[in-house]
Amino acid sequence: MTRAHELRDLLRPGAALLLPGVSNALAARVVADLGFAAAYVTGAGIANTHLGIPDNGLVTLTELADHVAAIRDVFPGPLVVDADTGFGNAVNVVRTVRLLERAGADALQIEDQVFPKRCGHFTGKEVIPAAEMAGKIKAAVDARRDLLIIARTDAIAPEGYEAALARAAAYREAGADVTFVEAPTSIEEIADIPRRLPWPQLINIVLGGRTPELPNDKLKALGYAGVIYANVALQSALKGMQAALGELRRRGHMGDATEMVVDFSERQRLVHKDEFDALECRYAAKP
Repeated sequence: MTRAHELRDLLRPGAALLLPGVSNALAARVVADLGFAAAYVTGAGIANTHLGIPDNGLVTLTELADHVAAIRDVFPGPLVVDADTGFGNAVNVVRTVRLLERAGADALQIEDQVFPKRCGHFTGKEVIPAAEMAGKIKAAVDARRDLLIIARTDAIAPEGYEAALARAAAYREAGADVTFVEAPTSIEEIADIPRRLPWPQLINIVLGGRTPELPNDKLKALGYAGVIYANVALQSALKGMQAALGELRRRGHMGDATEMVVDFSERQRLVHKDEFDALECRYAAKP
């Protein structure tokens, strides 16, 4: 069974599969070490960590592919990759799908915002015509070999909730395996989406964003297939960095505050140093 087929089995209605966001290979190591079955390669996280900028559509396709390839090397499970708008029109989507599938993606999320896009929980979003997005989904389906196509709509804010549901249904008709209505703003909308759209649905929980967080058991009962927590690793890492570096700035040394950081041996365990040591010994010149 391929990872894409494994992901199809995992993303069934009612599974509420947790998809923690990873923006680099080290975060992917941590997610794998904690036993998560799959991970979400977050475009916002790559923009924040790689370029130090907001999620405003400036990460390029080749930069994303490089990150996916590095994460693929260290993460054994399926990867859902945020491909933003597909980096252009339907022709660009064909290249995007082929390049990211070669890099190791098992599912691609493509959204219907105008290019350049904005974070789904920012203000000022705009969407392309639904028919144009349906064409992009058809192009993605035709270009793939095995991966899943996830169609995201950001239409709630600019066009309204009912228009967003109609768009998701049209994208499913165009061939999307999974749909994703971004940024519902109430518990009532969260409950209504999988009832009205009875095929695999994703929900994105952004701490501090527009969508209320519900317990995973509740999202299972509502029928969600997957639950993205795109920013938990990033936000927690930022908090830890600020705390530890703030201590260093105040005191000029860490001293007895070393409990604020992971110790040296744990750091080496997470990056599998012992495996590289074994390789070095295996291929070292014999005296």
